[in-house]
Order: sequence, then C-alpha cells, then structure tokens
Amino acid sequence: MAQIVGSGAHTFEVLEDWAKVPAGWVAPMSSVTVDSQGRVYGFCRGEHPVIVFDKNGNFLGSWGEGLFAMPHDIYADHADNIWIIDRDYGQIFRFTPEGRLLQTIGERGKYSDTGVGPGIHSMGFKNVKYPGGPFNLPTGMAVLESGDLFISDGYANCQVHRFSAEGKHLYSWGQPGSGPGQFILPHDVWVDRRGRVLVADRENDRVQVFTQAGEYLSEWPTKLIGGAAFWIDANDIVYMPEHNNGNFAVLTLDGELLARWGSPKHRSCHSVSGDAEGNIYFVQSLSSEGSKGRRIVKYIRQ
Repeated sequence: MAQIVGSGAHTFEVLEDWAKVPAGWVAPMSSVTVDSQGRVYGFCRGEHPVIVFDKNGNFLGSWGEGLFAMPHDIYADHADNIWIIDRDYGQIFRFTPEGRLLQTIGERGKYSDTGVGPGIHSMGFKNVKYPGGPFNLPTGMAVLESGDLFISDGYANCQVHRFSAEGKHLYSWGQPGSGPGQFILPHDVWVDRRGRVLVADRENDRVQVFTQAGEYLSEWPTKLIGGAAFWIDANDIVYMPEHNNGNFAVLTLDGELLARWGSPKHRSCHSVSGDAEGNIYFVQSLSSEGSKGRRIVKYIRQ
C-alpha cells in the first residue's frame, strides 16, 4: 500500500527505495540536488561521493572519488554547474555535471579563528566566541545568476559570506547568539524571488531573513526544530527538513506553515531538492542509524 504524506495541495507519495545504488556500494547521503535536465545528484560520505541518477532512480554514473574529506552540500545552479561544499577541507568547488573541476574557493585545511580552538570540531558551533570570516567548517550555499555566491559557515563559525563570481570575498555578517542577526549553526542559505537572503539558523530553530547586504529584516513565525536546508519551487513554496526532530515542513515565503509530516526515525534529515514536475527529494534516515543511514527518498506529488 502506498505511503501518502502531507495534506491538501501538498500531498505526496513516498518512494523510500527510489535510488538504485549499485550493489555493494555503501552510500550514506549528505545532500541532494537536481539539474535542469532532471538528473539527480546525491553527495555521499562513501567511496563514490557524487552519484548521479535519472528521475526514476536509475544509476547514471559517479565521480569525485578520492577528492573530499567530509561531503556536506551539493547545489546545481541555473547553468548546471555543480557546486560542492567540503566541510572539513573548508573549500567550495565548482564542477561540470561530468565532474571536471572548474573553480575552487578556500584554502584546504585553513580554518578561521572563531575561538573554538585548533582542529576540526563538528560540534564547535556550541563554543564559537566571535565571528572569524571564511571559513571554519562551511555548510551551505546559494548562487545568483550573476555568479555571486552566499555561503553559510556554521559548524565552527557563525556567519554568512558573499563572494564574487571570480571567488573574491566581498563581505560577511553574523555573530554568535540567538538575537536578530546572530546564529548558532547557520546551516543553509537561499536567495528568494524577492531578492531576500534566507538563512537556516539550525540550532536556534528558526529562519532569519536579510537583505543581500546582510541587513536583518525579520524572523519567520514558524519554529523549525533544527531547520537544515531549503528548496523553493517555481510557485514560491518552501520545503525544509527539520534535522532535530525528523519532520518535513512546507511553508510560504513568509514562513507560514502549510503542511508538516515526519517521525523521530527521520532525525538527522539533512537536505532537500525538487524537480520540474513538482516532486521533492529529501535526504533522510529511515531508522535509528542517523547520518550513517541517510538515503535519498523521492516524494511524488499527488
């Protein structure tokens, strides 16, 4: 019997076994993106980091073997460049869809000073004392049509950075804390149709809204328990996984809740993307395995 979730116009059939990973491959997923051709890219913490599927979940290929320390985020821009964040190397990469490297931002293994201390601290967001600039374990990104990037930098920092298309750092904003314009683990960023910058302030359970200059505008009214990532469709409907309680939220651009479903077994849900047909792809765990058991699950719009 088909599993149906959501409500009203936001109702979906769940395909848990959609992704046909080659036999014998261990592929705990971290992030997902869909390009303009409908190809689905899973970024995973296994031997084959980027795994590409067609819309039916059939395996198309893989690339990136041996290149990354800690896969965290993958994003297909308007030109089908494939952007990748390696959290622990502290670098952002731009590739072709076939995996040819085009651009690198950041210096491998160089971490900005945020008072956390030396080394890699995946829970360092609890101890950030001050902002440090790019990068200390970056998390998510948004790419404008101009090529400029906004990058959330959260696991051991508390900032959002803007870079030019050429990779030049332009400015940053954010302080540690829970007030307006402060962050505890900014985990993802999105620029909406209105030109506003939305930031998933994960451990503050909220989304904050800014101008592109970093000026604080507002906070969404809906509390999101560990809101981890954004996908906004062509109708300005927002989809977010709630990392810390296993729920999935559907919202308006102003943060008003439209639908929500989920289960504690989905805790550690980490990423979301969508295709031109209105289907949604969440990276989620299906058991108590947490991040080690994450896979891409397809939600077919009803």
